Amino acid sequence: MRLKNLTLKNYRNCKSITLDLGFDKILIIGKNAQGKTNILESVYFLSTLKSPRTSNNQELINFDAQSVEVRSDVVKADADVELAFFYNREKTRELRVNTLKTTPKNFKSVLRTVLFATPDLLLLRGNPSDRREWLDRAISQVYPAYDERLSKYDKIRIQKNNLLKSDYIDETLLRVYNEQMAIAGSNIIFLRLKFLKEIERIAREKHKIISESEELKIQYDCSFLNGEEDVETISRLFAAALEERMNEEIRRGQSCVGPQRDDILFYINDSEATKFASQGQQRTVVLALKLSELEIITDKTGENPVLLLDDVLAELDDIRQNFLLKSIKPGVQTIITSVDTIHFEEEFLRDVKIYNIEQGQIS
Repeated sequence: MRLKNLTLKNYRNCKSITLDLGFDKILIIGKNAQGKTNILESVYFLSTLKSPRTSNNQELINFDAQSVEVRSDVVKADADVELAFFYNREKTRELRVNTLKTTPKNFKSVLRTVLFATPDLLLLRGNPSDRREWLDRAISQVYPAYDERLSKYDKIRIQKNNLLKSDYIDETLLRVYNEQMAIAGSNIIFLRLKFLKEIERIAREKHKIISESEELKIQYDCSFLNGEEDVETISRLFAAALEERMNEEIRRGQSCVGPQRDDILFYINDSEATKFASQGQQRTVVLALKLSELEIITDKTGENPVLLLDDVLAELDDIRQNFLLKSIKPGVQTIITSVDTIHFEEEFLRDVKIYNIEQGQIS
């Protein structure tokens, strides 16, 4: 899988850009705030219909424009596919695959990407919500229906929260919501456990190579689970936890248990990395995770995703830089942004297509 081209119209500060991306390695050079990250964000958006920087699509539209357009031709194993995304100030969205209008589910099934950006390096020290968001984004690249499950669960949770905040609480209705949450939420937790088990298996080996000796462990932190469980067991334990804490939820006026409260814990040699790891150790963990994502998507889908590296090389030391660049397998299209070429060896730059960007314009 790879991109042949990318066209942006009024995407943030990129008013009109067309890029030829028919290369294995593309390097976009430019100073800060010139539009490098916007280009990678637009590619990631085509694969997920989500921005890693905002939940408000209005922010994608250039200040002087009324609408935004993103287009790309994607080369897949079986066919070439044209993707087109349109959005305007009236919040009207249009998705097209090969010029035909389509659904978000079908649109997101075309292109898969792995984004490794500077904020990802703070994953371990961030909030639990940051780690949940990373995990959910990674899972949705492999299991397209996962987003629908998250959306269904969130709708139930919002309805329940509205009931908990009301003046009169119908406990019969509350138990109905709890039953629905246990069923929908158990599927989310099961997939999270399954994916983390797979990513841990790969990440442990990559982490050991980079660190030379340290052991990485990943644990899903859920208040009512004691270990790996099947969907039925998770649902039963979830329902029991909801019943047990029902009075607390009524008192606090919000849902207190469920996948929206869970966390992902990382351990290096049995010490919790989120609390005790050095900055270098944390970055090693994140690097191992991102490379593992890449491998899992390839294994599950049979096609290489597009790798997007947004200004991360400047934040990594020489050992981690070299490991990252040498870990990229042949055939993985890689789009990299950087302030300059100083972080790249001459051998790496020989086969790279280099673009310069300034004030949203490419040269």
